[in-house]
Amino acid sequence: MAAAAAVIPPSGLDDGVSRARGEGAGEAVVERGPGAAYHMFVVMEDLVEKLKLLRYEEELLRKSNLKPPSRHYFALPTNPGEQFYMFCTLAAWLINKTGRAFEQPQEYDDPNATISNILSELRSFGRTADFPPSKLKSGYGEQVCYVLDCLAEEALKYIGFTWKRPSYPVEELEEETVPEDDAELTLSKVDEEFVEEETDNEENFIDLNVLKAQTYRLDTNESAKQEDILESTTDAAEWSLEVERVLPQLKVTIRTDNKDWRIHVDQMHQHKSGIESALKETKGFLDKLHNEISRTLEKIGSREKYINNQLEHLVQEYRGAQAQLSEARERYQQGNGGVTERTRLLSEVTEELEKVKQEMEEKGSSMTDGTPLVKIKQSLTKLKQETVQMDIRIGVVEHTLLQSKLKEKCNMTRDMHAAVTPESAIGFY
Repeated sequence: MAAAAAVIPPSGLDDGVSRARGEGAGEAVVERGPGAAYHMFVVMEDLVEKLKLLRYEEELLRKSNLKPPSRHYFALPTNPGEQFYMFCTLAAWLINKTGRAFEQPQEYDDPNATISNILSELRSFGRTADFPPSKLKSGYGEQVCYVLDCLAEEALKYIGFTWKRPSYPVEELEEETVPEDDAELTLSKVDEEFVEEETDNEENFIDLNVLKAQTYRLDTNESAKQEDILESTTDAAEWSLEVERVLPQLKVTIRTDNKDWRIHVDQMHQHKSGIESALKETKGFLDKLHNEISRTLEKIGSREKYINNQLEHLVQEYRGAQAQLSEARERYQQGNGGVTERTRLLSEVTEELEKVKQEMEEKGSSMTDGTPLVKIKQSLTKLKQETVQMDIRIGVVEHTLLQSKLKEKCNMTRDMHAAVTPESAIGFY
């Protein structure tokens, strides 16, 4: 995993993203190629490798009880709410890994505030983010992968991680194993035996006396053998059968080396001859097809010109009909506008008429209704009753006043008689 992740340097990734997105201050926007739509998949795979280098499985996923994202999690839309929460959680964790304090977002936090805080932290690292923040609300896409990848690179820089060159394993070529047969004679074996015999002969010292004794023995043995093999006891039929049986095993096989340049040259010549032979046959078919297509195009062009000449008056009539149709449509639109205005005026007049009718009905009902007269009669009766009660109260008050006046007069008369009474009478009493 580390070897695979170390292949991609961080600077190359930044350049690829900026070229694909056309980002950066003072940087010209480069046209996106046909593979730009799939660039976020590559960035997402690199992001997963960088997160593994940061040990996010042990430090984040297990503590937060989260599922590990797939290698295309933020590149494809699956569940926008879950993806946005995962994006905010990873971004906050990566910012904390860079040595800066960032509060872990909650489910009910404002997404706009969370996104603005993440982008401000990203810009503080010197990264550009010239895209609308609403692109991050969906929780997936090129911008989400770009932000997380930049934060992961800053976290790797903070912990001192350095990218190294990849070390490729040395592949050992497997040699073809040919089953050895005692009766099979190979060219390489013959060469090896010949080289071994030469080295043995060079290493041994030559003794002349021993050599003379060996030659003498060989001469005597050959003379004795020549006398013994004057007459053969071997059957010719058995000899031929034995030769037929052993003949397939007495063969020399030369192993071909696939890396030999001679074999490649022979293959190139074979392919060249095959291509030339196929080209001769194919060229004839292509020329024939080209001629047929040319003749067909000429026929189509001439037929088109003939049809245009024949139908020119119909085309003119069609154009005139199109002009009349456009004029009729304009008149219809104008008339439709007048009808709409008159319909509006009619609705206003109808509303006013309804109001007048309602007022007339209210006045007529009030004129024919006897409720006010009944109320007046009731009020008059009540007034008469109140008048009678007031008259009674006035009479009671007048009677009380008269009684008080009479009593006062009696008191005055009594006082006057008391003042005229003689003193003798007073003493008598």
